[in-house]
Parts: sequence; C-alpha cells; structure tokens
Amino acid sequence: MYRLWHSLVLAPVLAGSIALSASAQERTTSIDELSKPATLKGQVTSVSQLSDVRPTDWAFQALQSLVERYGCIAGYPDRTYRGNRALTRFEFAAGLNACLDRVNELIAASTADLVKKEDLAALQKLQEEFAAELATVRGQVDSLEARTTTLERQQFSTTSKLTGEVIFSASQAFGADRAVTSDQQRVIDAAATPAARTAARNTAITGSATNSDRDVRENTTFSNRVRIAFDTSFSGRDRLRTQLQARNITAFSGTGAAGITGTNMTRLGYDGTNNNTIELRRLEYRFPLGDQTTVFLGTGTNDGLEFNDSIPTLSPFESSGSGSISRFGRFNPIYRSSSGTGIIVNHRLGREFTVGNRFTLSLGYLVPTGDAQDPSLDRGLFSGSYAAIAQLVYQPTPNLGIGFTYANGYFNTGSGVTGSTGSAFANNPFNSNQTINSAGNVPTSTNQYGVQANIRLSPGLALAGWAGLTDAQARRTVGATAATRTVREGDRATIFNWAVGLAFPDLFSEGSLGGIIFGMPPKVTSSDFGLATPTAVSARREDRSSSYHLEVFYRYRLSDNISITPGAFVIFNPEGNSANNAIYVGTLRTTFTF
Repeated sequence: MYRLWHSLVLAPVLAGSIALSASAQERTTSIDELSKPATLKGQVTSVSQLSDVRPTDWAFQALQSLVERYGCIAGYPDRTYRGNRALTRFEFAAGLNACLDRVNELIAASTADLVKKEDLAALQKLQEEFAAELATVRGQVDSLEARTTTLERQQFSTTSKLTGEVIFSASQAFGADRAVTSDQQRVIDAAATPAARTAARNTAITGSATNSDRDVRENTTFSNRVRIAFDTSFSGRDRLRTQLQARNITAFSGTGAAGITGTNMTRLGYDGTNNNTIELRRLEYRFPLGDQTTVFLGTGTNDGLEFNDSIPTLSPFESSGSGSISRFGRFNPIYRSSSGTGIIVNHRLGREFTVGNRFTLSLGYLVPTGDAQDPSLDRGLFSGSYAAIAQLVYQPTPNLGIGFTYANGYFNTGSGVTGSTGSAFANNPFNSNQTINSAGNVPTSTNQYGVQANIRLSPGLALAGWAGLTDAQARRTVGATAATRTVREGDRATIFNWAVGLAFPDLFSEGSLGGIIFGMPPKVTSSDFGLATPTAVSARREDRSSSYHLEVFYRYRLSDNISITPGAFVIFNPEGNSANNAIYVGTLRTTFTF
C-alpha cells in the first residue's frame, strides 16, 4: 500500500483553483446575464447531486464513491458548479486533488487503515487518466502562489487601516445687531445725541459711522468637513496616524464689515475652513513605555497635536463630530491653550487592581506648528509660543472621575489665551485692536487652573462640568510716557469660566445622546490694562457683564456609521456686554464614520 500511495502524491490545491483552471475556457458573458440577480448558493457534499456531471461516466462513479466515503468535495445547492457550464476536465481534476489531499491527511494521521486498497487503486487510475489536467492545475496554483507572495511583499503595509469622518452641516445664526465689546459700549453710551450714538454703534460694528448694516448675518449655510486617517502599527501596540483634512465651515464670529456675529462665543464646535483643499492635519506617533505609560508625538497643519485628543477631558461632549455642537460646550478651554507640535505623556500611577491604577497623570508640551518650524527670533520649539500642561485624574469607579489641571503658557502675539471660546478681551487680554487705544501685540504669559468632573448617575444620565481660572500677565510695556501707557510689563488680567452639563446616553435609542449645557464663557473679571488716569471712554479690556451659554442637542444614531444631530444654542449678553442682544445658532449636523 505504501508504494501504491507514493504514486498518488500531488501538490496541495487552493480553494480558488476551480475558477482559475476554468478561466481559459469561459465564454463571453452578456450584459443581460450580468444584470440577472445572483442566486445564493451553499455547499453540498455528494457528487450525485451535481447535475452538470454525467453520472454514466466511470470517472464520475469512481469519484462519487470516494467523495461519499471520505467527504472530500463540495458543490452547490442548485446542483451545478458556478459559471452556467458543464463540469470540465480541469474542474474534475481539481475535485480529484481534493480527494487525494483528504486521503493524504488520513495516512499522515496514522489512520491509513481507514483507506481501502481498492480506493487507492481507483485514485491511481484517475490520476493517470487526468494527468494532463492535474499538471495544468498544479502550474496554475504555483503561479497564483508566486503572485500572492509578490503582492504580500509589495503591499503598502500589512498593518495599515483607513478610517474617516465626514460631516455635512446646515447652520444659521440669528439675532439683531452684532455684538460689541464693553469698551466699545462705553463709547456708544458716552455719545451726546441719538444720532451720535447710532454713528458710534455703526463704527463699532462695521468700522464706518455711515454704514448701518449692523445685523447678524442670518443666512443658512451648508458646508462640510472631511477627515481621512491612515493608522499604521509596527509592533501591534504602537500607532502612526497620518490624517488628511479638507473643510469649508465658516466660523460664526468675526468683527468689522465682514463679521458674522461679532463674537467668538457663537462658533460651532467643528468649524474651520481651508476652502476644501487637502492638508496634513495631523502626523502623530503613539507608543507605549511599559504597561502604564503612553507617549504621543505629533505635528501637523493648523490643529496638529491637541491636548484634548490625548488627555482625558472628562467631558461626554468632547467629540467635534458627535458631541457638543458649540466650540465652548465641548470641554474646558484650558485644553485649548495650545496645539501643534510637541509631546504628551499619559501615565497610570499603579498597576491594574491597585489604588494607583485609579490615578492618571498627564504631561504635555505643545508649540504652534508655525512657530515650531521657524528658526527666527522668538520662534522655534523653546523660544516662542508654547503651553505646558499637567493633569491628575482620579477615577475611583467607572462612574466617577475628577481631574485637576494646570497649564503654563506663553503667547507671542498675546492672542489665543482662551482658545477663541470667550470674549475678545479674554482671548487677548492686553491687545487693544478692538478698543479705542490700540496697543498692538503684547506678548502674554499665563497660568491656568482647571477642575473638571463627570458623574454617571444612572445608565441613562451623567452630570459633567468644569471651571477654569486664568492669570494672564503682560510681557511688554506699551506707551511712550507714563501718561499714555495702556499696558505696563507685569500688568495682570484675571479670566474665569465655568459650565455644567447633563448627558443622556442611549436616549430613545442605543448609541444616541442627548445633551444640555449651561455655562459662562471666559470673561475678564479684572484687569490692570488702561491709562493711569482713565476717562469715561478709555479702554479697560474688562468685561462689565457675564455672558451665558445655553445649549441643547440630540445626536440620533441612524446606524453604526451614520448619526444626525439637530441642536441649537443661545448666547445671552454676548461679549460680556448686557447691552448686546442675544444671539442664537441652530445647526443640523450629519456625521458619517468609516
């Protein structure tokens, strides 16, 4: 039997060999045939069920006996092989190989006594009769294996994954006049006559005393944002992310004749535009150091690496694509102290099942990308704008988390202190470009303090919130003499903000989310800015009222990859000025993920 079996040894047959061996004999398929619906076909295990093989042939009967004894060939429920053609000798040879492989397995498993001598003799005779076809099948399989090896060697990466997010947004702002700052309001209030006050308001909003087009731009917009990411892993635990972005979502903000609302407080949480040109938004490499530490290195255009993407914010509204619809409502503005190029490290203080595992320490250092790549004076990684952050999060249970955050920053131009989430004065405490006495750019250093918490009260209800305090200090003196100085090096400004929100996970359907957010966007509560002897209309860069943000949204999950979020928010006393009318923003955000 051993010698008899040696004459039957054949190369293994791949599952696709039937289609490959028959490809040379396929007829041309018409468009009408292609348009016919396909029939779902499972597998059967008896050759007698295959109507496209003649049962009168000796080869058929021999193979039928082998198949029904050893279960080594399969067909389809409609009793045909795919292709609407008779079973060719090549296809038959492929089936024969399957039986040879099965018998080979039995012998290799030391169960050769299960194989009858007459079956081995039948296999030998079939092999001789189909020798030419078997040789062809072997050649095609060898060719396929070679081509597969080439593809594996030349493909982009064996561990790369493509992910994406697409946002379509229909939005509109509503209101009366666009917002003015408290300093501009003092000038308006000091005007002696109604006509003078109208001219002063025109000037404050449009830049011209005779331009009375002061209204909020109440035009419905339809825009988009597309992000495509290539995630590549080299060890299975690391990740290199290359993210591209194109977008055209205009910010609902701006001052002057081209302004939309006159304040950053009305910005959407996912706005930004590059006129839909493709840019490298982020290049990030994440890797572990041991079991408790994760390191993020990154750069990019505009956003680049961001604190909120790598450090726990404890906000259920954090995502720009599926969270809050507003910029302020997403998370504590302290995480917007910088973005761009740098490093972030997250470290769990203990191992799993220990008390230390409940604490997460995060450290980060980011520099705006434009500064990081510029060797000029007051630029680069360590000579220009930056923010360094440290945070400790305590999560005693999965339903409770509280975090304490500190950030130290330096802003070359004095702008961006609150990440464009509050009043103009909060975002730029010492620059007078929106007031009567222009002081120019004033480099500003900051110490920012934040506390945030998230409590899961029940499976369908979570309470979250934050508070933030910023101590800003001027690093330049502006003004030739003491009498004309509006900014003195060392002048300070205090900025405060807070918010509280209710999140309703799985509201009405699994994966959906309802949200209510109420808070006070960043405002300047006190400032040393201004003349030593101020007048009624001199600039002070201090918000005289508190603004309030009220937001409601509902993210409805249509499927695993599609969600629709209708929402609206209103800003009361925008720009920290109670004389301003409330401004409303409504949006319908549709998000696709893949």
